[in-house]
Amino acid sequence: MVYDWLVPDWPAPQRVRAVTTTRTGGVSRAPWASMNPADHVGDAATAVAANRARLRDALGLPAEPVWLQQVHGVRVVDAARAGERPEADAAWTDSPGVVCAVLTADCLPVVFADRKGRCVAVAHAGWRGLATGVLEATVGQLPVPPQELLAWLGPAIGPAAFEVGGEVRDTFMAQDARAVNAFTPGVDGRWFADIYVLGRQRLAACGVTAVYGGGWCTFQDRTRFYSYRRDGMTGRMATLAWLAGP
Repeated sequence: MVYDWLVPDWPAPQRVRAVTTTRTGGVSRAPWASMNPADHVGDAATAVAANRARLRDALGLPAEPVWLQQVHGVRVVDAARAGERPEADAAWTDSPGVVCAVLTADCLPVVFADRKGRCVAVAHAGWRGLATGVLEATVGQLPVPPQELLAWLGPAIGPAAFEVGGEVRDTFMAQDARAVNAFTPGVDGRWFADIYVLGRQRLAACGVTAVYGGGWCTFQDRTRFYSYRRDGMTGRMATLAWLAGP
């Protein structure tokens, strides 16, 4: 089986492992076809279990990922001590063999690693999470200075498709006037938001400037990505990060 999953193109140490799945290579039937690892979107439990097994086997995962109950908040958990299905929107670890995971289908997944390969993290950042500080909270939990971190932006809804109301723009503008660069006018008082620009701005503001990835559009690429905004009932991509070796 050949998978078209995304691997970060960044200068992280070899022991840092990270990947984002696409919607191809699984067993789920429409509307979740086919590699849906999410168990909260109405898909058959047997299909989700089979997809997760394929995920573990294809990547040679050292353990089952720590799946989160995501709520568009800012809670960050230590994946090695989080227990089963913690309510959080980000997870980190400095323990080899612990797999951090987030699920997305338009929201922005962000992977973190430090330059020496001592820790990794993943965060789920929709516009609400970005506005309330989930990326800053994740950086704050990591046991290294922000300047030593690398960040990779995974697939999210692109700026030509992410239409929002004026209140969303106002929320970001009230926090940072530079957010003006992330919005272009639509019609009837609505705006198109660039979640990648917003993510990079929030990371830079907390000291993380080595940022890679970005540039996909989950909404427009129907073949490769799930999109909640496009389809409503649909699957999720998984973004995973872990440390290999002792």
